[in-house]
Amino acid sequence: MFRNQYDTDVVTYSPTGRLFQVEYAMEAVKQGSCVVGICGEKHVVLATLKRAASELSAFQKKAFKIDSHLGIAVSGLTADGRVLSRYMRNECINHQFVYDSPMNVRRLVQQVADKSQVATQRSWARPYGVGLLVAGYDSTGPHLMQTCPSGNYYEYKAMAIGARSQASKTYLEKKVEEFPGCDLQALCKHALLSLKEACADGDLSVKNAGLCFVGEGSEFTVLENEAVAPYLALLEEDGPAAAPAEAVMDDAPAAAAPDEPQPMEQ
Repeated sequence: MFRNQYDTDVVTYSPTGRLFQVEYAMEAVKQGSCVVGICGEKHVVLATLKRAASELSAFQKKAFKIDSHLGIAVSGLTADGRVLSRYMRNECINHQFVYDSPMNVRRLVQQVADKSQVATQRSWARPYGVGLLVAGYDSTGPHLMQTCPSGNYYEYKAMAIGARSQASKTYLEKKVEEFPGCDLQALCKHALLSLKEACADGDLSVKNAGLCFVGEGSEFTVLENEAVAPYLALLEEDGPAAAPAEAVMDDAPAAAAPDEPQPMEQ
Protein backbone atom coordinates (compact mmCIF):
# COMPACT_ATOMS: atom_id res chain seq x y z
CA MET A 1 0.00 0.00 0.00
CA PHE A 2 1.11 3.55 -0.69
CA ARG A 3 -0.15 7.07 -0.23
CA ASN A 4 -2.33 8.54 -2.98
CA GLN A 5 -4.83 11.35 -3.52
CA TYR A 6 -7.77 9.23 -2.34
CA ASP A 7 -6.56 8.41 1.18
CA THR A 8 -6.46 11.91 2.68
CA ASP A 9 -9.72 11.24 4.56
CA VAL A 10 -11.99 8.29 5.19
CA VAL A 11 -15.04 9.59 3.29
CA THR A 12 -13.40 9.84 -0.15
CA TYR A 13 -13.97 6.91 -2.46
CA SER A 14 -11.42 5.97 -5.08
CA PRO A 15 -12.59 5.50 -8.69
CA THR A 16 -12.63 1.75 -8.02
CA GLY A 17 -14.95 2.14 -5.03
CA ARG A 18 -12.36 1.66 -2.29
CA LEU A 19 -11.93 3.47 1.04
CA PHE A 20 -8.19 3.39 1.56
CA GLN A 21 -8.17 4.48 5.20
CA VAL A 22 -10.49 1.61 6.08
CA GLU A 23 -8.16 -0.75 4.25
CA TYR A 24 -5.20 0.71 6.12
CA ALA A 25 -6.98 0.04 9.42
CA MET A 26 -7.62 -3.56 8.35
CA GLU A 27 -3.94 -3.85 7.46
CA ALA A 28 -3.04 -2.73 10.98
CA VAL A 29 -5.02 -5.73 12.28
CA LYS A 30 -3.04 -8.04 9.98
CA GLN A 31 0.23 -6.63 11.34
CA GLY A 32 -0.75 -7.20 14.98
CA SER A 33 0.26 -10.24 16.99
CA CYS A 34 -1.79 -13.37 16.40
CA VAL A 35 -4.93 -14.17 18.40
CA VAL A 36 -6.76 -17.51 18.22
CA GLY A 37 -10.28 -18.37 19.34
CA ILE A 38 -12.12 -21.72 19.50
CA CYS A 39 -15.77 -22.32 20.40
CA GLY A 40 -16.90 -25.67 21.79
CA GLU A 41 -20.26 -26.91 22.97
CA LYS A 42 -19.90 -25.46 26.47
CA HIS A 43 -16.79 -23.26 26.45
CA VAL A 44 -14.94 -20.65 24.41
CA VAL A 45 -11.15 -20.33 24.54
CA LEU A 46 -8.89 -17.48 23.41
CA ALA A 47 -5.11 -17.74 23.03
CA THR A 48 -2.96 -14.65 22.56
CA LEU A 49 0.61 -14.13 21.40
CA LYS A 50 2.14 -11.17 23.23
CA ARG A 51 4.94 -8.98 21.92
CA ALA A 52 7.59 -6.88 23.63
CA ALA A 53 8.66 -3.54 22.17
CA SER A 54 12.29 -4.31 23.02
CA GLU A 55 14.40 -6.60 25.13
CA LEU A 56 14.10 -4.10 27.99
CA SER A 57 10.29 -3.94 28.02
CA ALA A 58 7.59 -6.24 29.32
CA PHE A 59 5.21 -8.12 27.04
CA GLN A 60 2.06 -6.22 26.10
CA LYS A 61 -1.27 -7.49 27.37
CA LYS A 62 -3.67 -8.55 24.60
CA ALA A 63 -6.72 -9.89 26.50
CA PHE A 64 -9.24 -7.89 28.52
CA LYS A 65 -12.09 -8.97 30.77
CA ILE A 66 -15.32 -7.11 29.96
CA ASP A 67 -17.81 -8.80 32.28
CA SER A 68 -18.07 -12.03 34.23
CA HIS A 69 -19.47 -13.77 31.12
CA LEU A 70 -17.53 -11.93 28.42
CA GLY A 71 -14.02 -10.96 27.36
CA ILE A 72 -11.99 -9.95 24.32
CA ALA A 73 -8.57 -10.45 22.74
CA VAL A 74 -7.20 -7.78 20.39
CA SER A 75 -4.92 -7.64 17.39
CA GLY A 76 -3.70 -4.34 15.93
CA LEU A 77 -3.46 -1.06 17.80
CA THR A 78 -3.80 -2.06 21.45
CA ALA A 79 -4.62 1.53 22.45
CA ASP A 80 -7.72 1.42 20.25
CA GLY A 81 -8.56 -1.93 21.80
CA ARG A 82 -8.49 -0.40 25.28
CA VAL A 83 -10.92 2.33 24.16
CA LEU A 84 -13.37 -0.24 22.80
CA SER A 85 -13.00 -2.42 25.90
CA ARG A 86 -13.93 0.55 28.10
CA TYR A 87 -17.00 1.19 25.94
CA MET A 88 -18.01 -2.47 26.19
CA ARG A 89 -17.65 -2.46 29.98
CA ASN A 90 -19.88 0.61 30.26
CA GLU A 91 -22.54 -1.01 28.08
CA CYS A 92 -22.49 -4.18 30.20
CA ILE A 93 -22.77 -2.19 33.43
CA ASN A 94 -25.67 -0.12 32.09
CA HIS A 95 -27.50 -3.22 30.86
CA GLN A 96 -27.02 -4.97 34.20
CA PHE A 97 -28.33 -1.91 36.06
CA VAL A 98 -31.40 -1.40 33.86
CA TYR A 99 -32.42 -5.00 33.15
CA ASP A 100 -30.77 -6.84 36.05
CA SER A 101 -29.34 -9.44 33.68
CA PRO A 102 -26.07 -9.97 31.75
CA MET A 103 -25.91 -8.43 28.31
CA ASN A 104 -26.43 -10.64 25.29
CA VAL A 105 -23.11 -11.29 23.54
CA ARG A 106 -24.38 -10.80 20.00
CA ARG A 107 -26.12 -7.54 20.90
CA LEU A 108 -22.96 -6.09 22.44
CA VAL A 109 -20.83 -7.11 19.45
CA GLN A 110 -23.34 -5.48 17.11
CA GLN A 111 -23.11 -2.23 19.08
CA VAL A 112 -19.31 -2.29 18.86
CA ALA A 113 -19.56 -2.93 15.11
CA ASP A 114 -21.97 0.01 14.76
CA LYS A 115 -19.54 2.21 16.68
CA SER A 116 -16.70 1.11 14.38
CA GLN A 117 -18.81 1.78 11.29
CA VAL A 118 -19.56 5.36 12.37
CA ALA A 119 -15.81 6.03 12.36
CA THR A 120 -15.77 5.21 8.63
CA GLN A 121 -18.30 7.98 7.83
CA ARG A 122 -16.80 10.96 9.62
CA SER A 123 -14.16 13.06 7.89
CA TRP A 124 -12.77 14.26 11.24
CA ALA A 125 -12.36 10.70 12.60
CA ARG A 126 -10.35 7.65 11.66
CA PRO A 127 -11.31 3.96 11.74
CA TYR A 128 -10.32 1.92 14.77
CA GLY A 129 -7.16 0.05 13.83
CA VAL A 130 -7.93 -3.02 15.89
CA GLY A 131 -9.72 -6.31 15.44
CA LEU A 132 -11.47 -8.06 18.32
CA LEU A 133 -12.14 -11.69 19.04
CA VAL A 134 -15.03 -11.72 21.51
CA ALA A 135 -15.62 -14.78 23.69
CA GLY A 136 -18.83 -14.94 25.70
CA TYR A 137 -21.38 -17.23 27.26
CA ASP A 138 -25.03 -16.23 27.69
CA SER A 139 -28.48 -17.84 27.81
CA THR A 140 -28.10 -19.05 24.23
CA GLY A 141 -24.76 -20.76 24.85
CA PRO A 142 -21.11 -20.03 24.02
CA HIS A 143 -20.21 -17.53 21.29
CA LEU A 144 -17.03 -16.62 19.45
CA MET A 145 -17.32 -13.45 17.38
CA GLN A 146 -14.98 -11.16 15.45
CA THR A 147 -15.27 -7.44 14.78
CA CYS A 148 -13.56 -5.60 11.94
CA PRO A 149 -12.52 -1.91 11.55
CA SER A 150 -14.95 -1.66 8.63
CA GLY A 151 -17.92 -2.30 10.96
CA ASN A 152 -18.52 -5.89 9.92
CA TYR A 153 -18.86 -8.64 12.50
CA TYR A 154 -18.99 -12.42 12.21
CA GLU A 155 -19.58 -15.47 14.39
CA TYR A 156 -17.18 -18.41 14.11
CA LYS A 157 -16.58 -21.94 15.29
CA ALA A 158 -12.86 -21.09 15.32
CA MET A 159 -10.88 -18.10 14.08
CA ALA A 160 -7.41 -16.55 14.07
CA ILE A 161 -6.48 -12.94 13.29
CA GLY A 162 -3.19 -11.06 13.18
CA ALA A 163 0.26 -11.68 11.73
CA ARG A 164 0.90 -15.20 10.34
CA SER A 165 -2.68 -16.11 11.23
CA GLN A 166 -3.10 -18.11 8.02
CA ALA A 167 -0.92 -20.88 9.48
CA SER A 168 -3.15 -20.95 12.57
CA LYS A 169 -6.32 -21.01 10.46
CA THR A 170 -4.96 -23.95 8.48
CA TYR A 171 -4.58 -25.89 11.74
CA LEU A 172 -8.09 -24.91 12.84
CA GLU A 173 -9.60 -26.00 9.53
CA LYS A 174 -8.02 -29.43 9.92
CA LYS A 175 -9.27 -29.91 13.49
CA VAL A 176 -12.63 -28.10 13.39
CA GLU A 177 -14.65 -31.32 13.47
CA GLU A 178 -13.10 -32.25 16.83
CA PHE A 179 -13.97 -29.04 18.68
CA PRO A 180 -17.64 -29.77 19.55
CA GLY A 181 -16.66 -32.88 21.51
CA CYS A 182 -13.69 -31.35 23.33
CA ASP A 183 -13.65 -30.45 27.01
CA LEU A 184 -12.09 -27.23 28.29
CA GLN A 185 -8.58 -28.66 28.63
CA ALA A 186 -8.62 -30.08 25.10
CA LEU A 187 -9.86 -26.75 23.68
CA CYS A 188 -7.02 -24.92 25.45
CA LYS A 189 -4.53 -27.36 24.00
CA HIS A 190 -5.90 -26.93 20.47
CA ALA A 191 -5.81 -23.13 20.85
CA LEU A 192 -2.16 -23.16 21.93
CA LEU A 193 -1.19 -25.59 19.18
CA SER A 194 -2.85 -23.33 16.64
CA LEU A 195 -1.14 -20.27 18.12
CA LYS A 196 2.20 -22.07 17.98
CA GLU A 197 1.85 -22.31 14.19
CA ALA A 198 1.96 -18.51 14.01
CA CYS A 199 4.91 -18.13 16.36
CA ALA A 200 7.84 -16.89 14.29
CA ASP A 201 10.39 -16.28 17.07
CA GLY A 202 10.76 -19.66 18.73
CA ASP A 203 8.25 -21.60 20.78
CA LEU A 204 5.55 -20.41 23.12
CA SER A 205 6.56 -19.58 26.68
CA VAL A 206 4.93 -18.28 29.84
CA LYS A 207 6.13 -14.80 28.89
CA ASN A 208 4.69 -14.49 25.39
CA ALA A 209 1.56 -16.67 25.62
CA GLY A 210 -1.79 -15.86 27.18
CA LEU A 211 -4.93 -17.94 27.60
CA CYS A 212 -8.55 -17.02 28.34
CA PHE A 213 -11.71 -19.07 28.67
CA VAL A 214 -15.38 -18.75 29.59
CA GLY A 215 -18.25 -21.19 29.55
CA GLU A 216 -20.82 -23.15 31.47
CA GLY A 217 -20.09 -22.93 35.18
CA SER A 218 -16.99 -20.74 34.75
CA GLU A 219 -16.61 -16.98 34.53
CA PHE A 220 -14.28 -15.29 32.06
CA THR A 221 -10.76 -16.04 33.25
CA VAL A 222 -7.47 -14.62 31.98
CA LEU A 223 -4.34 -16.73 32.50
CA GLU A 224 -0.91 -15.17 32.07
CA ASN A 225 2.69 -15.81 33.04
CA GLU A 226 3.11 -18.86 35.30
CA ALA A 227 -0.61 -19.65 35.21
CA VAL A 228 -0.20 -20.72 31.56
CA ALA A 229 2.61 -23.20 32.34
CA PRO A 230 0.37 -26.25 33.01
CA TYR A 231 -1.33 -25.77 29.63
CA LEU A 232 1.97 -25.31 27.80
CA ALA A 233 3.11 -28.58 29.37
CA LEU A 234 0.24 -30.32 27.57
CA LEU A 235 1.89 -29.49 24.24
CA GLU A 236 4.95 -31.56 25.13
CA GLU A 237 3.06 -34.67 26.27
CA ASP A 238 2.19 -35.80 22.76
CA GLY A 239 5.63 -35.12 21.32
CA PRO A 240 7.05 -38.11 19.42
CA ALA A 241 9.66 -39.89 21.50
CA ALA A 242 12.87 -40.80 19.74
CA ALA A 243 13.41 -44.54 19.43
CA PRO A 244 16.45 -45.92 21.29
CA ALA A 245 19.43 -46.56 19.07
CA GLU A 246 19.77 -50.18 20.25
CA ALA A 247 16.13 -50.92 19.44
CA VAL A 248 16.58 -49.52 15.97
CA MET A 249 19.62 -51.71 15.46
CA ASP A 250 17.77 -54.81 16.71
CA ASP A 251 14.77 -54.21 14.49
CA ALA A 252 16.80 -53.49 11.38
CA PRO A 253 17.08 -56.40 8.92
CA ALA A 254 20.43 -58.15 8.81
CA ALA A 255 22.64 -56.94 6.02
CA ALA A 256 23.20 -59.44 3.25
CA ALA A 257 26.66 -60.95 3.08
CA PRO A 258 28.67 -59.62 0.16
CA ASP A 259 29.13 -62.00 -2.74
CA GLU A 260 32.50 -63.74 -2.82
CA PRO A 261 34.67 -62.55 -5.70
CA GLN A 262 34.75 -64.95 -8.61
CA PRO A 263 38.14 -65.97 -10.05
CA MET A 264 38.90 -64.27 -13.29
CA GLU A 265 39.04 -66.45 -16.36
CA GLN A 266 42.42 -66.85 -17.96
